[in-house]
This record gives sequence, structure tokens and C-alpha cells, in this order.
Amino acid sequence: MALCHTMAMPILAQRRYCGGNPEPNELVLDGNPRTPLPGQSFDWIGLANPDAEEMGLVQRQFALHALAVEDALNPTQLPKVEVYGQQLFLIATTAASGEGDKIEYGQTALFLGPDFLITVRNGSTRAHTALRQRLEAQPERLSEGPDYVAHAILDFIVDGYQPIIDKLEDVVQAMEEGAINSFPASSTIRRIFRLRRQMRRFVRIIGPMEEVCERLATTDLPSIDPGARIWFRDVLDHVRRTMRRVAGLRDTLASIVETASLLEQHRQGDMTRQLAAWAAILAVPTAIAGIYGMNFDYMPELHQRWGYPAVMGMIALVCGGLWVRFRSIDWL
Repeated sequence: MALCHTMAMPILAQRRYCGGNPEPNELVLDGNPRTPLPGQSFDWIGLANPDAEEMGLVQRQFALHALAVEDALNPTQLPKVEVYGQQLFLIATTAASGEGDKIEYGQTALFLGPDFLITVRNGSTRAHTALRQRLEAQPERLSEGPDYVAHAILDFIVDGYQPIIDKLEDVVQAMEEGAINSFPASSTIRRIFRLRRQMRRFVRIIGPMEEVCERLATTDLPSIDPGARIWFRDVLDHVRRTMRRVAGLRDTLASIVETASLLEQHRQGDMTRQLAAWAAILAVPTAIAGIYGMNFDYMPELHQRWGYPAVMGMIALVCGGLWVRFRSIDWL
């Protein structure tokens, strides 16, 4: 889309909607203060990784608060919602699967006014193109205003958490099943602790999204129609479901090593009992052989014809009795 200014502005979309339908003429971003739009009309601007000069252009045209603009340019903000007059400023954290088990985070800032919505993505690779196309195919939804679009964007962001959790659940389930068969290798244990660290970081970064959505769903805020709160309540349910799944993964990861350790102790106990049983059985011929191996001339039955078979029979009888006994108590 053409822009009436010389900077290579990272604008992904700029469109004005009237009654839920996009207007044919392009929305011009020139930095000049705009006049309020009539009812059922609003502007939707999408930016990605802008710099301070580029954001200044949008700030002047839409009268954005300087503190909100500063926060939108800071890629390390946690989710929050703030009120500036009749405008609402939101920051939502995005997440995507990275290399290996890593989770890559970004953020999307939303400036919500009575007749406009501006989204600023930093570090997020999930564009809103498909979402915009889906909403434009439902003019009756778009006609509800920018607050409905803000809900759709938050829902889009929260839905992006699900593939990450699905992937981690598969990994954790495989680890759990492997721990039943054998004690985890050192590399697996290191991976478990890395995953637990990733889960703690996920809760710390994504956790505030629950508070943001709860405030949007329950509090009287500017630029959000009371009838739109039910949509934000749906997003809140999705966030809570995600956090419950993460809590379940953390508990499972914590129990894998503990369970594997208990199973390993049980296996080692079985081996110890077996070794003790065989040691007791082998001690009988060892003791008898040790006694009769002493070099004394006068020992009982030393020169008897039946001495050797008697001793061998006694050894076999005692060893067999011990074997039967140990088998009966599951030591062999």
C-alpha cells in the first residue's frame, strides 16, 4: 500500500472500515492529526518492528500517549493493560517454538481507541494477515468495532500457545514412558531440568496474560463496549486452560525423576536380594570346602569311602533347600 511519506515504514496493513466493509480508498498515514470518524467506522493499522521515528508518525496522527509509545517500542515488556484518557493500551506476549525445546517470545502492543486499532509487533513472526482476511469475510463482526478486532487478535495470540504445549506434552510423555523402563540417562535428566526452566519462564512471561484478559472481561474500560466483554471472557478461558496445562507439565517433569529414582531403587533392591541369595547358597560349599581343605591328618570321615559322596550330597541338599526358600520369598 502506498504511503504519503518517504520513510520505509514497516506497515503491514492500513485500512479503514465502514459498517464492517473495507473502504476502497487507501488510508493515508502522513503524521497529520486525524479527525474522529463517524459511527461504525474505524481504522486498523498493523506495524512490525518499527523504530522510534516511524512510531512518532503514527503517534502524531492518532494522538497516542508518549508513555504507551515508549512501552510499545520496548520488546521486554510483560503483558499489561493501561488507560490513557479514552484510549486503551495493551501489551500481549507472543510465543513460538524455537530450536529444540526452546520457546521464542515476542510481543504485540495494541492501541485501542473509539475509532481505531493499531497493532505493533516486535519479535513475533505470526502475522495477522490470515486473521484480517477471516474477519473481512465476516462484515457483521467487523461492524462491531475495533474492540471486537482487539479480542480477535488476543484470541489469535493465545491460540498460538497451544502448538507449543502440544509439542512439549509429546516430549514429556515420551520421557515419562521411558523412565518406567529404565532410569533416565544423564542427557535426559539435563533435558528435564531445561524443560522445567522453560516452563518456569513461560509462566513468568505468559502468566500476566491471565490478569490482562480478566480485567478486559470484567472491568469497565474505555473503547470497549460492555457487550464485548463476553468475547474477552472466552480469551480468558483459553489462557487459564493453557496455564493449567503448563502446571500439569511442570508437575509431570518434577515427578519423572522421582518416579524413575523409586523404580531404580526397586530394581537395585531386587538385584541386591538376588545377589544376597546366591551368596548365601554359594557360602555352603565354600564353607565345607574350606574346612576340608585344611591340612590336618586327623579329620572326621577324611579316610572313609563314603565321605566324598556324603559331603557332596549334604552340599546339594542344603543348597537346594536354600534355593527353594529364596524362591518362595521372591528373592530368586
